[in-house]
Amino acid sequence: MHHYDFLVIGSGIAGLTFAIKTATRLPDAKIAVVTKADAKESNTKYAQGGIAVVTDTLTDSFEQHINDTLLAGDGLCDPQVVEMVVKEGPERLNELLEWGTSFDQKKKGGFDLGREGGHTQNRILHHKDITGFEIETTLLRKVSELPNIHVMQQHFAVDLITQHHLKKRNKSDISTECYGAYIFNEKTKKVETYLSKVTMLATGGIGQVYQNTTNPKIATGDGIAIAYRAKARISNMEFIQFHPTSLDHPQPNTSFLISEAVRGFGALLRNKSGELFMHLYDDRRELASRDIVSRAIDNELKKSGDDCVYLDCTHIKKRDFKKHFPNILQKCKEIGINPKKDMIPVVPAAHYLCGGVNVNEHGQTTLKNLYACGECANTGLHGGNRLASNSLLEALVFAHRSFLKSVEEFDFGTIVSGVPEWNDEGTTPPRELILITHNRKELKAIMNDYVAIIRNDERLERASKRLKVLYEETEALYKKTKISAQLFELRNLITVAYLIVKQSQARKENRGAFYNSDLS
Repeated sequence: MHHYDFLVIGSGIAGLTFAIKTATRLPDAKIAVVTKADAKESNTKYAQGGIAVVTDTLTDSFEQHINDTLLAGDGLCDPQVVEMVVKEGPERLNELLEWGTSFDQKKKGGFDLGREGGHTQNRILHHKDITGFEIETTLLRKVSELPNIHVMQQHFAVDLITQHHLKKRNKSDISTECYGAYIFNEKTKKVETYLSKVTMLATGGIGQVYQNTTNPKIATGDGIAIAYRAKARISNMEFIQFHPTSLDHPQPNTSFLISEAVRGFGALLRNKSGELFMHLYDDRRELASRDIVSRAIDNELKKSGDDCVYLDCTHIKKRDFKKHFPNILQKCKEIGINPKKDMIPVVPAAHYLCGGVNVNEHGQTTLKNLYACGECANTGLHGGNRLASNSLLEALVFAHRSFLKSVEEFDFGTIVSGVPEWNDEGTTPPRELILITHNRKELKAIMNDYVAIIRNDERLERASKRLKVLYEETEALYKKTKISAQLFELRNLITVAYLIVKQSQARKENRGAFYNSDLS
Protein backbone atom coordinates (compact mmCIF):
# COMPACT_ATOMS: atom_id res chain seq x y z
CA MET A 1 0.00 0.00 0.00
CA HIS A 2 1.37 3.41 -1.05
CA HIS A 3 0.74 6.66 0.81
CA TYR A 4 0.96 10.04 -0.90
CA ASP A 5 -0.26 13.51 -0.11
CA PHE A 6 -1.20 14.20 -3.72
CA LEU A 7 -1.97 11.67 -6.44
CA VAL A 8 -1.99 12.99 -10.01
CA ILE A 9 -3.38 10.65 -12.65
CA GLY A 10 -2.08 11.79 -16.05
CA SER A 11 1.07 13.48 -17.33
CA GLY A 12 -0.10 16.14 -19.78
CA ILE A 13 -0.06 19.90 -19.34
CA ALA A 14 -2.84 19.82 -16.72
CA GLY A 15 -1.40 17.13 -14.47
CA LEU A 16 2.23 18.23 -14.68
CA THR A 17 1.43 21.91 -14.09
CA PHE A 18 -0.60 20.99 -10.99
CA ALA A 19 2.20 18.72 -9.73
CA ILE A 20 4.94 21.32 -10.29
CA LYS A 21 3.10 24.08 -8.49
CA THR A 22 2.07 21.87 -5.58
CA ALA A 23 5.57 20.41 -5.15
CA THR A 24 7.10 23.88 -5.19
CA ARG A 25 4.67 25.33 -2.64
CA LEU A 26 4.77 22.24 -0.36
CA PRO A 27 8.32 20.82 -0.54
CA ASP A 28 7.57 18.35 2.27
CA ALA A 29 4.57 16.89 0.51
CA LYS A 30 4.84 13.59 -1.38
CA ILE A 31 3.38 13.80 -4.87
CA ALA A 32 2.83 10.85 -7.20
CA VAL A 33 2.25 11.28 -10.94
CA VAL A 34 1.02 8.04 -12.49
CA THR A 35 0.69 7.58 -16.22
CA LYS A 36 -0.26 4.48 -18.15
CA ALA A 37 2.34 5.05 -20.88
CA ASP A 38 5.60 6.99 -20.84
CA ALA A 39 5.40 10.33 -19.05
CA LYS A 40 5.92 12.22 -22.32
CA GLU A 41 2.96 10.47 -24.03
CA SER A 42 -0.18 12.59 -23.69
CA ASN A 43 -2.71 14.57 -25.71
CA THR A 44 -0.65 17.69 -24.92
CA LYS A 45 2.25 16.29 -26.91
CA TYR A 46 0.14 16.22 -30.08
CA ALA A 47 -1.26 19.75 -29.84
CA GLN A 48 0.04 21.32 -33.04
CA GLY A 49 -1.66 24.72 -33.24
CA GLY A 50 -0.80 26.48 -30.02
CA ILE A 51 -2.24 28.35 -27.07
CA ALA A 52 -4.73 31.21 -27.37
CA VAL A 53 -3.81 34.18 -25.16
CA VAL A 54 -4.35 37.91 -25.56
CA THR A 55 -0.84 39.39 -25.76
CA ASP A 56 -1.18 42.16 -28.36
CA THR A 57 -3.51 44.70 -26.75
CA LEU A 58 -3.15 47.14 -29.67
CA THR A 59 -5.16 44.91 -32.02
CA ASP A 60 -6.72 42.42 -29.61
CA SER A 61 -8.58 42.53 -26.28
CA PHE A 62 -9.99 40.27 -23.59
CA GLU A 63 -13.47 41.23 -24.76
CA GLN A 64 -12.79 39.96 -28.28
CA HIS A 65 -11.36 36.65 -27.03
CA ILE A 66 -14.32 36.24 -24.67
CA ASN A 67 -16.81 36.94 -27.45
CA ASP A 68 -15.08 34.51 -29.83
CA THR A 69 -15.22 31.79 -27.15
CA LEU A 70 -18.89 32.42 -26.38
CA LEU A 71 -19.78 32.38 -30.08
CA ALA A 72 -17.96 29.08 -30.66
CA GLY A 73 -19.66 27.57 -27.59
CA ASP A 74 -23.07 28.33 -29.13
CA GLY A 75 -24.63 29.83 -26.03
CA LEU A 76 -23.69 26.96 -23.71
CA CYS A 77 -20.48 28.36 -22.15
CA ASP A 78 -20.45 29.64 -18.58
CA PRO A 79 -19.75 33.36 -19.17
CA GLN A 80 -18.06 33.80 -15.79
CA VAL A 81 -15.70 30.91 -16.46
CA VAL A 82 -14.91 32.23 -19.95
CA GLU A 83 -14.03 35.67 -18.58
CA MET A 84 -11.96 34.13 -15.78
CA VAL A 85 -9.91 31.89 -18.11
CA VAL A 86 -9.29 34.57 -20.73
CA LYS A 87 -8.24 37.24 -18.23
CA GLU A 88 -5.99 34.91 -16.21
CA GLY A 89 -4.33 33.60 -19.37
CA PRO A 90 -1.47 36.11 -19.68
CA GLU A 91 -0.21 35.42 -16.15
CA ARG A 92 -0.26 31.66 -16.73
CA LEU A 93 1.56 32.18 -20.04
CA ASN A 94 4.27 34.14 -18.30
CA GLU A 95 4.85 31.21 -15.96
CA LEU A 96 5.36 28.90 -18.93
CA LEU A 97 7.87 31.37 -20.34
CA GLU A 98 9.70 31.56 -17.01
CA TRP A 99 9.96 27.77 -16.96
CA GLY A 100 11.66 27.88 -20.35
CA THR A 101 8.94 27.29 -22.95
CA SER A 102 9.83 28.79 -26.32
CA PHE A 103 7.29 30.32 -28.73
CA ASP A 104 7.99 31.55 -32.26
CA GLN A 105 9.06 35.18 -32.56
CA LYS A 106 8.91 37.73 -35.37
CA LYS A 107 12.20 38.94 -36.85
CA LYS A 108 11.53 42.42 -35.47
CA GLY A 109 10.58 41.08 -32.03
CA GLY A 110 7.35 40.04 -30.39
CA PHE A 111 5.38 36.83 -30.70
CA ASP A 112 4.58 35.50 -34.17
CA LEU A 113 0.86 35.14 -33.52
CA GLY A 114 -1.24 32.77 -35.61
CA ARG A 115 -4.96 32.74 -36.28
CA GLU A 116 -7.33 29.78 -36.32
CA GLY A 117 -11.00 29.10 -37.04
CA GLY A 118 -13.41 31.08 -34.88
CA HIS A 119 -10.85 33.71 -33.83
CA THR A 120 -11.31 37.30 -34.96
CA GLN A 121 -7.68 38.21 -34.25
CA ASN A 122 -4.22 36.67 -34.46
CA ARG A 123 -3.68 35.48 -30.86
CA ILE A 124 -2.28 31.94 -31.13
CA LEU A 125 1.21 31.49 -29.69
CA HIS A 126 2.96 28.53 -31.25
CA HIS A 127 6.25 26.68 -31.52
CA LYS A 128 6.30 25.80 -35.21
CA ASP A 129 3.64 23.06 -35.52
CA ILE A 130 4.73 21.13 -32.42
CA THR A 131 3.62 23.51 -29.66
CA GLY A 132 2.32 20.76 -27.41
CA PHE A 133 5.57 18.84 -27.63
CA GLU A 134 7.53 21.97 -26.66
CA ILE A 135 5.32 22.58 -23.61
CA GLU A 136 5.40 18.92 -22.56
CA THR A 137 9.20 18.86 -22.80
CA THR A 138 9.47 21.99 -20.66
CA LEU A 139 7.15 20.63 -17.96
CA LEU A 140 8.91 17.25 -17.76
CA ARG A 141 12.23 19.03 -17.38
CA LYS A 142 10.76 21.07 -14.53
CA VAL A 143 9.33 17.95 -12.88
CA SER A 144 12.76 16.30 -12.93
CA GLU A 145 14.10 19.19 -10.84
CA LEU A 146 11.63 18.58 -7.99
CA PRO A 147 12.63 15.66 -5.72
CA ASN A 148 9.21 15.36 -4.05
CA ILE A 149 7.49 14.43 -7.33
CA HIS A 150 7.58 10.69 -8.05
CA VAL A 151 6.64 9.76 -11.63
CA MET A 152 5.39 6.21 -12.17
CA GLN A 153 5.21 5.16 -15.82
CA GLN A 154 3.20 2.18 -17.11
CA HIS A 155 0.81 2.58 -14.17
CA PHE A 156 -2.90 2.40 -15.05
CA ALA A 157 -5.68 3.79 -12.83
CA VAL A 158 -8.28 1.04 -12.36
CA ASP A 159 -10.78 2.67 -10.01
CA LEU A 160 -11.03 5.52 -7.55
CA ILE A 161 -11.21 4.60 -3.87
CA THR A 162 -14.31 5.93 -2.09
CA GLN A 163 -16.47 5.03 0.95
CA HIS A 164 -17.75 2.12 -1.12
CA HIS A 165 -14.40 0.34 -0.65
CA LEU A 166 -13.94 0.85 3.12
CA LYS A 167 -14.08 -2.22 5.34
CA LYS A 168 -16.17 -0.41 7.97
CA ARG A 169 -18.90 1.57 6.31
CA ASN A 170 -22.58 2.11 6.32
CA LYS A 171 -23.83 0.18 3.29
CA SER A 172 -26.43 2.86 2.65
CA ASP A 173 -23.73 5.54 2.27
CA ILE A 174 -23.39 7.15 -1.14
CA SER A 175 -19.78 7.75 -2.17
CA THR A 176 -19.00 11.42 -1.55
CA GLU A 177 -15.24 11.38 -0.91
CA CYS A 178 -12.17 10.13 -2.75
CA TYR A 179 -9.22 8.52 -0.91
CA GLY A 180 -6.94 7.71 -3.85
CA ALA A 181 -7.03 5.00 -6.47
CA TYR A 182 -6.28 1.38 -7.28
CA ILE A 183 -3.40 1.43 -9.77
CA PHE A 184 -2.34 -1.41 -12.07
CA ASN A 185 1.44 -1.77 -12.34
CA GLU A 186 2.12 -2.95 -15.88
CA LYS A 187 5.53 -4.37 -14.93
CA THR A 188 4.41 -6.47 -11.96
CA LYS A 189 0.92 -7.16 -13.34
CA LYS A 190 -0.46 -6.34 -9.89
CA VAL A 191 -3.05 -3.80 -8.76
CA GLU A 192 -1.59 -1.63 -6.02
CA THR A 193 -3.38 0.65 -3.55
CA TYR A 194 -2.46 4.34 -3.71
CA LEU A 195 -3.94 6.33 -0.83
CA SER A 196 -3.85 10.10 -1.08
CA LYS A 197 -5.35 13.15 0.57
CA VAL A 198 -5.90 14.86 -2.78
CA THR A 199 -6.45 13.14 -6.14
CA MET A 200 -6.23 14.96 -9.46
CA LEU A 201 -7.71 13.46 -12.64
CA ALA A 202 -5.83 14.77 -15.67
CA THR A 203 -6.29 11.85 -18.02
CA GLY A 204 -7.03 13.61 -21.31
CA GLY A 205 -9.59 12.75 -23.95
CA ILE A 206 -11.74 9.97 -25.37
CA GLY A 207 -10.81 9.94 -29.07
CA GLN A 208 -10.10 6.20 -29.25
CA VAL A 209 -13.82 5.50 -28.92
CA TYR A 210 -13.93 6.35 -32.66
CA GLN A 211 -12.26 4.73 -35.67
CA ASN A 212 -10.92 8.07 -36.95
CA THR A 213 -9.27 10.23 -34.31
CA THR A 214 -6.36 12.61 -34.00
CA ASN A 215 -5.85 11.48 -30.38
CA PRO A 216 -3.01 9.14 -29.38
CA LYS A 217 -3.83 5.51 -28.60
CA ILE A 218 -3.84 6.23 -24.85
CA ALA A 219 -6.92 8.52 -25.14
CA THR A 220 -9.49 6.00 -23.90
CA GLY A 221 -11.46 8.18 -21.47
CA ASP A 222 -10.08 6.46 -18.37
CA GLY A 223 -10.51 9.39 -15.97
CA ILE A 224 -14.11 9.99 -16.99
CA ALA A 225 -14.97 6.29 -16.72
CA ILE A 226 -13.50 5.80 -13.25
CA ALA A 227 -15.09 9.05 -12.06
CA TYR A 228 -18.47 7.84 -13.35
CA ARG A 229 -18.09 4.52 -11.54
CA ALA A 230 -17.29 6.49 -8.37
CA LYS A 231 -20.58 8.42 -8.80
CA ALA A 232 -19.05 11.78 -9.79
CA ARG A 233 -21.25 13.88 -12.06
CA ILE A 234 -20.50 13.83 -15.79
CA SER A 235 -22.00 16.26 -18.32
CA ASN A 236 -21.91 17.41 -21.96
CA MET A 237 -20.51 14.13 -23.29
CA GLU A 238 -22.55 14.60 -26.46
CA PHE A 239 -20.37 17.53 -27.50
CA ILE A 240 -17.47 15.93 -29.34
CA GLN A 241 -15.49 18.19 -31.59
CA PHE A 242 -14.40 16.61 -34.85
CA HIS A 243 -11.33 18.24 -36.33
CA PRO A 244 -12.15 19.02 -39.96
CA THR A 245 -8.76 18.22 -41.42
CA SER A 246 -7.01 15.02 -40.48
CA LEU A 247 -4.81 13.45 -43.13
CA ASP A 248 -6.71 10.86 -45.17
CA HIS A 249 -4.06 8.18 -45.09
CA PRO A 250 -4.26 4.72 -43.48
CA GLN A 251 -2.43 4.56 -40.17
CA PRO A 252 -2.95 2.52 -36.99
CA ASN A 253 -4.88 3.90 -33.98
CA THR A 254 -4.61 7.60 -34.76
CA SER A 255 -4.99 10.03 -37.67
CA PHE A 256 -2.36 12.64 -38.42
CA LEU A 257 -3.65 16.14 -37.75
CA ILE A 258 -3.35 18.93 -40.32
CA SER A 259 -3.43 21.88 -37.98
CA GLU A 260 -6.17 24.50 -37.97
CA ALA A 261 -3.34 26.99 -38.31
CA VAL A 262 -2.78 25.88 -41.92
CA ARG A 263 -6.21 27.26 -42.84
CA GLY A 264 -5.47 30.27 -40.68
CA PHE A 265 -2.40 30.77 -42.89
CA GLY A 266 -4.57 30.77 -46.03
CA ALA A 267 -5.13 27.16 -47.09
CA LEU A 268 -8.43 26.49 -48.89
CA LEU A 269 -10.82 23.54 -48.89
CA ARG A 270 -11.82 22.05 -52.25
CA ASN A 271 -13.82 19.03 -53.35
CA LYS A 272 -12.49 16.34 -55.68
CA SER A 273 -13.39 18.51 -58.70
CA GLY A 274 -11.27 21.32 -57.33
CA GLU A 275 -14.27 23.51 -56.40
CA LEU A 276 -14.36 25.67 -53.28
CA PHE A 277 -17.38 24.95 -51.08
CA MET A 278 -17.05 26.61 -47.66
CA HIS A 279 -18.75 29.80 -48.92
CA LEU A 280 -21.93 27.74 -49.21
CA TYR A 281 -21.97 27.08 -45.47
CA ASP A 282 -20.59 30.12 -43.65
CA ASP A 283 -19.47 33.66 -44.41
CA ARG A 284 -16.20 32.97 -42.57
CA ARG A 285 -15.48 30.19 -45.07
CA GLU A 286 -12.36 28.20 -44.09
CA LEU A 287 -12.12 30.13 -40.81
CA ALA A 288 -15.56 29.14 -39.54
CA SER A 289 -15.62 27.20 -36.25
CA ARG A 290 -14.71 23.53 -36.34
CA ASP A 291 -18.24 22.17 -35.95
CA ILE A 292 -19.39 24.10 -39.03
CA VAL A 293 -16.40 23.11 -41.16
CA SER A 294 -16.64 19.45 -40.11
CA ARG A 295 -20.35 19.25 -40.93
CA ALA A 296 -19.72 21.01 -44.25
CA ILE A 297 -17.09 18.43 -45.21
CA ASP A 298 -19.29 15.59 -44.00
CA ASN A 299 -22.16 16.90 -46.14
CA GLU A 300 -19.93 17.31 -49.21
CA LEU A 301 -18.70 13.72 -48.84
CA LYS A 302 -22.23 12.36 -48.43
CA LYS A 303 -23.37 14.24 -51.55
CA SER A 304 -20.44 13.18 -53.71
CA GLY A 305 -19.70 9.74 -52.31
CA ASP A 306 -16.01 10.67 -52.24
CA ASP A 307 -13.65 9.47 -49.53
CA CYS A 308 -12.13 12.86 -48.78
CA VAL A 309 -11.91 16.53 -49.63
CA TYR A 310 -8.67 18.43 -50.22
CA LEU A 311 -6.71 21.16 -48.50
CA ASP A 312 -5.14 23.42 -51.09
CA CYS A 313 -1.85 24.95 -49.89
CA THR A 314 -0.29 25.34 -53.33
CA HIS A 315 -0.51 29.15 -53.24
CA ILE A 316 1.39 29.37 -49.93
CA LYS A 317 5.08 30.14 -50.36
CA LYS A 318 7.16 27.03 -49.89
CA ARG A 319 9.56 28.87 -47.58
CA ASP A 320 6.71 30.03 -45.34
CA PHE A 321 5.06 26.60 -45.22
CA LYS A 322 8.34 24.95 -44.27
CA LYS A 323 9.01 27.53 -41.57
CA HIS A 324 5.60 27.32 -39.90
CA PHE A 325 4.63 23.69 -40.52
CA PRO A 326 7.80 21.57 -40.73
CA ASN A 327 6.24 18.54 -39.04
CA ILE A 328 3.24 18.56 -41.40
CA LEU A 329 5.55 19.04 -44.40
CA GLN A 330 7.67 16.08 -43.34
CA LYS A 331 4.61 13.85 -42.91
CA CYS A 332 3.32 14.82 -46.37
CA LYS A 333 6.70 14.05 -47.93
CA GLU A 334 6.73 10.63 -46.27
CA ILE A 335 3.56 9.65 -48.14
CA GLY A 336 4.53 11.27 -51.43
CA ILE A 337 2.64 14.58 -51.22
CA ASN A 338 4.30 17.90 -52.11
CA PRO A 339 2.04 20.63 -50.62
CA LYS A 340 3.44 23.16 -53.12
CA LYS A 341 2.16 21.08 -56.04
CA ASP A 342 -0.37 18.62 -54.58
CA MET A 343 -3.52 19.16 -52.58
CA ILE A 344 -3.62 17.33 -49.23
CA PRO A 345 -6.46 14.78 -48.80
CA VAL A 346 -8.32 15.36 -45.54
CA VAL A 347 -11.32 14.01 -43.60
CA PRO A 348 -12.83 14.97 -40.23
CA ALA A 349 -11.70 12.97 -37.18
CA ALA A 350 -12.71 12.89 -33.52
CA HIS A 351 -10.51 15.44 -31.85
CA TYR A 352 -11.73 16.93 -28.58
CA LEU A 353 -14.34 16.30 -25.89
CA CYS A 354 -16.02 19.50 -24.71
CA GLY A 355 -17.68 17.86 -21.69
CA GLY A 356 -16.45 15.49 -18.99
CA VAL A 357 -16.29 15.38 -15.19
CA ASN A 358 -18.16 18.35 -13.74
CA VAL A 359 -15.93 20.78 -11.83
CA ASN A 360 -16.38 24.21 -10.26
CA GLU A 361 -14.12 27.23 -10.79
CA HIS A 362 -11.49 25.62 -8.51
CA GLY A 363 -11.41 22.30 -10.39
CA GLN A 364 -13.31 20.48 -7.63
CA THR A 365 -15.56 17.61 -8.68
CA THR A 366 -18.70 16.51 -6.87
CA LEU A 367 -16.55 14.13 -4.77
CA LYS A 368 -14.58 15.64 -1.89
CA ASN A 369 -10.79 15.72 -2.43
CA LEU A 370 -11.17 14.76 -6.09
CA TYR A 371 -10.16 17.35 -8.68
CA ALA A 372 -10.25 17.16 -12.47
CA CYS A 373 -8.43 19.27 -15.03
CA GLY A 374 -7.78 19.35 -18.76
CA GLU A 375 -9.83 17.56 -21.39
CA CYS A 376 -11.40 15.08 -18.95
CA ALA A 377 -13.06 17.97 -17.07
CA ASN A 378 -16.24 19.86 -17.88
CA THR A 379 -15.34 23.37 -16.73
CA GLY A 380 -17.96 25.43 -18.56
CA LEU A 381 -15.37 27.11 -20.81
CA HIS A 382 -16.13 25.31 -24.07
CA GLY A 383 -19.90 25.00 -23.96
CA GLY A 384 -21.11 23.18 -27.06
CA ASN A 385 -17.91 23.59 -29.05
CA ARG A 386 -14.31 24.44 -28.16
CA LEU A 387 -12.70 27.49 -29.71
CA ALA A 388 -9.43 26.43 -31.32
CA SER A 389 -6.36 26.54 -29.03
CA ASN A 390 -8.38 27.31 -25.89
CA SER A 391 -7.67 23.88 -24.40
CA LEU A 392 -4.04 24.44 -23.40
CA LEU A 393 -5.09 27.77 -21.91
CA GLU A 394 -7.89 26.08 -19.96
CA ALA A 395 -5.50 23.43 -18.62
CA LEU A 396 -3.05 26.04 -17.33
CA VAL A 397 -5.69 28.18 -15.65
CA PHE A 398 -7.56 25.32 -13.98
CA ALA A 399 -4.37 23.53 -12.93
CA HIS A 400 -3.37 26.76 -11.16
CA ARG A 401 -6.77 27.23 -9.54
CA SER A 402 -6.89 23.56 -8.46
CA PHE A 403 -3.43 23.91 -6.98
CA LEU A 404 -4.44 27.01 -4.98
CA LYS A 405 -7.60 25.41 -3.60
CA SER A 406 -6.09 22.02 -2.79
CA VAL A 407 -3.12 23.59 -1.00
CA GLU A 408 -5.45 25.90 0.91
CA GLU A 409 -7.47 22.93 2.20
CA PHE A 410 -4.55 20.52 2.56
CA ASP A 411 -3.88 18.89 5.92
CA PHE A 412 -0.74 16.86 6.70
CA GLY A 413 -2.85 14.83 9.17
CA THR A 414 -3.67 11.14 9.20
CA ILE A 415 -4.68 9.44 5.98
CA VAL A 416 -7.81 7.27 5.78
CA SER A 417 -7.65 3.72 7.17
CA GLY A 418 -9.66 0.61 6.49
CA VAL A 419 -9.05 0.47 2.74
CA PRO A 420 -8.60 -3.14 1.57
CA GLU A 421 -6.01 -4.25 -0.92
CA TRP A 422 -7.22 -5.26 -4.38
CA ASN A 423 -8.66 -8.78 -4.45
CA ASP A 424 -8.62 -10.80 -7.67
CA GLU A 425 -9.03 -14.26 -6.18
CA GLY A 426 -10.76 -16.70 -8.48
CA THR A 427 -9.70 -14.97 -11.69
CA THR A 428 -7.60 -16.60 -14.41
CA PRO A 429 -5.54 -15.30 -17.36
CA PRO A 430 -7.63 -14.76 -20.50
CA ARG A 431 -7.57 -17.73 -22.86
CA GLU A 432 -8.09 -15.54 -25.94
CA LEU A 433 -7.29 -11.85 -26.32
CA ILE A 434 -9.55 -11.83 -29.39
CA LEU A 435 -12.49 -11.50 -26.98
CA ILE A 436 -11.11 -8.09 -25.99
CA THR A 437 -9.72 -6.88 -29.33
CA HIS A 438 -12.84 -7.81 -31.30
CA ASN A 439 -15.15 -6.00 -28.89
CA ARG A 440 -12.96 -2.91 -29.07
CA LYS A 441 -13.12 -2.91 -32.88
CA GLU A 442 -16.87 -3.41 -32.78
CA LEU A 443 -17.28 -0.56 -30.31
CA LYS A 444 -15.34 1.83 -32.53
CA ALA A 445 -17.38 0.80 -35.58
CA ILE A 446 -20.65 1.37 -33.70
CA MET A 447 -19.59 4.85 -32.63
CA ASN A 448 -18.19 5.73 -36.03
CA ASP A 449 -21.33 4.67 -37.91
CA TYR A 450 -24.05 5.76 -35.47
CA VAL A 451 -22.68 8.44 -33.12
CA ALA A 452 -20.30 10.61 -35.14
CA ILE A 453 -20.61 14.10 -36.67
CA ILE A 454 -24.29 13.78 -37.64
CA ARG A 455 -26.59 11.52 -35.59
CA ASN A 456 -30.27 10.61 -35.60
CA ASP A 457 -32.67 8.91 -33.19
CA GLU A 458 -32.65 5.54 -34.94
CA ARG A 459 -28.85 5.36 -35.05
CA LEU A 460 -28.59 6.33 -31.38
CA GLU A 461 -31.10 3.65 -30.40
CA ARG A 462 -29.19 1.02 -32.37
CA ALA A 463 -25.94 2.12 -30.73
CA SER A 464 -27.54 1.87 -27.30
CA LYS A 465 -28.72 -1.70 -27.87
CA ARG A 466 -25.38 -2.88 -29.22
CA LEU A 467 -23.43 -1.21 -26.43
CA LYS A 468 -25.56 -3.04 -23.88
CA VAL A 469 -24.45 -6.37 -25.35
CA LEU A 470 -20.78 -5.30 -25.35
CA TYR A 471 -21.10 -4.12 -21.76
CA GLU A 472 -22.58 -7.41 -20.55
CA GLU A 473 -19.96 -9.49 -22.38
CA THR A 474 -17.08 -7.37 -21.10
CA GLU A 475 -18.29 -7.28 -17.48
CA ALA A 476 -18.65 -11.04 -17.49
CA LEU A 477 -15.09 -11.32 -18.78
CA TYR A 478 -13.85 -8.77 -16.22
CA LYS A 479 -15.24 -10.75 -13.28
CA LYS A 480 -13.41 -13.96 -14.19
CA THR A 481 -10.26 -12.71 -15.90
CA LYS A 482 -6.90 -11.55 -14.58
CA ILE A 483 -6.32 -7.83 -14.87
CA SER A 484 -4.81 -6.37 -18.04
CA ALA A 485 -4.50 -2.85 -19.46
CA GLN A 486 -6.38 -3.98 -22.59
CA LEU A 487 -9.38 -5.08 -20.53
CA PHE A 488 -9.35 -1.87 -18.47
CA GLU A 489 -9.34 0.25 -21.60
CA LEU A 490 -12.20 -1.71 -23.15
CA ARG A 491 -14.34 -1.27 -20.01
CA ASN A 492 -13.59 2.44 -19.97
CA LEU A 493 -14.32 2.91 -23.67
CA ILE A 494 -17.68 1.18 -23.27
CA THR A 495 -18.53 3.44 -20.32
CA VAL A 496 -17.57 6.54 -22.31
CA ALA A 497 -19.57 5.38 -25.34
CA TYR A 498 -22.60 4.75 -23.12
CA LEU A 499 -22.37 8.29 -21.70
CA ILE A 500 -22.05 9.83 -25.17
CA VAL A 501 -25.08 7.92 -26.46
CA LYS A 502 -27.30 8.54 -23.42
CA GLN A 503 -26.52 12.23 -23.25
CA SER A 504 -27.00 12.51 -27.01
CA GLN A 505 -30.44 10.95 -26.67
CA ALA A 506 -31.31 13.38 -23.87
CA ARG A 507 -30.41 16.51 -25.85
CA LYS A 508 -33.40 17.95 -27.67
CA GLU A 509 -31.78 20.74 -29.70
CA ASN A 510 -28.83 21.05 -32.04
CA ARG A 511 -26.09 23.17 -30.50
CA GLY A 512 -22.38 23.50 -31.10
CA ALA A 513 -20.70 20.22 -32.02
CA PHE A 514 -23.91 18.21 -31.45
CA TYR A 515 -26.13 17.60 -34.47
CA ASN A 516 -29.12 15.25 -34.67
CA SER A 517 -30.72 15.37 -38.12
CA ASP A 518 -34.13 14.51 -36.60
CA LEU A 519 -34.03 17.78 -34.66
CA SER A 520 -33.19 20.02 -37.62
